[in-house]
Amino acid sequence: MDGVLAVRDDQPIPALDGPITTSVQRTSTYSIHVTSDEGSALQALVEEIGGRTVAIITDEIVDKIFTERIGEWLSDGGVKVRKIAIPAGERSKSLATASQLLDWLAQTDTRRRDILLAVGGGVVIDTVGWVASAYMRGIPYINVPTTLLAQVDAAIGGKVGVDHDIAKNLIGAFYAPHAVVSCVGCLTTLDSRQVRSGLAEAIKMAVISSPQLFAFIDRQLESLLALDVSSLRSLVHAASAIKCALVERDPYEIDLRRTLNFGHTVGHAVETVTGYGPVLHGEAVAYGMAVAVRVAMARRVLAPAAASRIVGILRAVGLPTVPEELPVTPAADDVIAALAKIRQVRDGSLLFVLPTSIGSALIVEDVSDDEIRAALCGRRSAVTLSP
Repeated sequence: MDGVLAVRDDQPIPALDGPITTSVQRTSTYSIHVTSDEGSALQALVEEIGGRTVAIITDEIVDKIFTERIGEWLSDGGVKVRKIAIPAGERSKSLATASQLLDWLAQTDTRRRDILLAVGGGVVIDTVGWVASAYMRGIPYINVPTTLLAQVDAAIGGKVGVDHDIAKNLIGAFYAPHAVVSCVGCLTTLDSRQVRSGLAEAIKMAVISSPQLFAFIDRQLESLLALDVSSLRSLVHAASAIKCALVERDPYEIDLRRTLNFGHTVGHAVETVTGYGPVLHGEAVAYGMAVAVRVAMARRVLAPAAASRIVGILRAVGLPTVPEELPVTPAADDVIAALAKIRQVRDGSLLFVLPTSIGSALIVEDVSDDEIRAALCGRRSAVTLSP
């Protein structure tokens, strides 16, 4: 009969002679579209949505700049759209915001095969991804990142979550997006501080895995800071491909030793102790990279010339490398206390990614508090810049 599915599945009952063992596997494949203009981005978006109902989640600033136009364009094309905007800023990356979004979805007629559309920076991307993982035990979502940091990092890989007062990203999941649509033309609206923050994540990937990307950033730095669309597209395309390659090795972080965490051990601690907001994520990561460089130099695993190149490019971008250059200067004792909580979250280990050259790094878990304290308080003169 039409609409009736007949299933026959006779299962034997095993003997009572040991544990029952089962295997569960999940793989995700998705496309990342890097476009120069809004028209191409919208076309890619329509193709990925495939006529399904869309629930757009954005922030109040991005809503006025982009999201209203996206919603209207989709509606004109026959897509059913609903939308909500959360307050902009890191404080919205919280369990309270996620709960409000889940309540909103529950009160709509959003179904399990509909699409959540995350339009915004890292806060929106991370929060919506976690909401998508929880709602109806998992609903597809598409990332439309509107900041450089989100395009090269947050939108890719499926690490989603919200912050807690105790630690950054304490509540989260691994849940890959249905697709990513990055329009670099959107980046021309960013202020210089946001651009610099995004470049920090691109520099991170270059230091740990790609001398070619490092050379490109160094060579094209002036164009990148001037928001040249061609240079930005090349950067986002390269960084996206590199991150995909690095994440594919261990997408669920079964092994917690990941070079992608370069700069993030100290960076996350700085964000926690400064209250999630005054210090942008890329600024905290840049400072964390400089701290790791100083530890690596002290251990003699990184040559002074390479250290100078890494710290030099961070300074050329205008990113903080010493505590006094951060928007808020954290106390070393507070950062070390926050690192103790990160040690707990990471199964008792405090892993440091230490660069050994441009394009390679090692991971250690025996960095002492004394080493960290000395590196936290480093001065600009601690690394002599190459001529």
